[in-house]
Amino acid sequence: MSEKILYVDDDPNILAGYQRILRKQFPVFTAMGGHEGLETIAKEGPFAVVISDMQMPEMNGIEFLAKVNDISPDTVRIMLTGNADLQTSIDAVNEGRIFHFLTKPCPREKLIKSVETAIRQHHLIVAERQLLEETLNGSVKVMADILSMVSPMAFGRSGRVRRYVRHITNKLCLLNAWEIEIAAMLSQVGCISLPDMLLKKLYAHQTLTPQEQDLFNAHPDVGGRLIVNIPRLKDAAHMIACQQEP
Repeated sequence: MSEKILYVDDDPNILAGYQRILRKQFPVFTAMGGHEGLETIAKEGPFAVVISDMQMPEMNGIEFLAKVNDISPDTVRIMLTGNADLQTSIDAVNEGRIFHFLTKPCPREKLIKSVETAIRQHHLIVAERQLLEETLNGSVKVMADILSMVSPMAFGRSGRVRRYVRHITNKLCLLNAWEIEIAAMLSQVGCISLPDMLLKKLYAHQTLTPQEQDLFNAHPDVGGRLIVNIPRLKDAAHMIACQQEP
């Protein structure tokens, strides 16, 4: 197995001991405490598995693994502790999204087995994410292709909206920029339900009849309903449906 493991503890002797146990089977990195652990992830990551002690100064294991979950969600997290009380276990699972919770001293065989299981879990997480991304990309492309064939004018408008949105999200460094950009790219997909003459009047800045205006006002809701069931696009669908709201 070539997946990298990171072990974090504030005791150098324990770090050295567990490194000796694990290094025969896994590429192992160690870090003294949570802050050094985060620095190691930034420099050497990503890691398949991160193992952390619970009781550490400045940043305990729950706080550290919660940060790991934020910056590297594909990494599987294991906690080692010498005092596994119920509340600690609950907090570790809820805040740090812990996969395994082990008590010290942890037998060599149990630790290795836990790491092997965690690596298999990492493979599943990565495979699922890749499948979702492929499904997402394929679905978005199909919707964009349909829009370009059925309503080239609406497709051109969505392209312009996307360029504006990409410029703004890049400036603001938004975490969900990809969702906003997809919402912009598919913002006009509901226009496939509109007559060509209506769109021609609209883009020529001609006055729409009340009936035509009602039809046009409904297109965001139509677009939102078209994509709401695509994996990971629920928020983007909501953005599309609400695009005309103040």
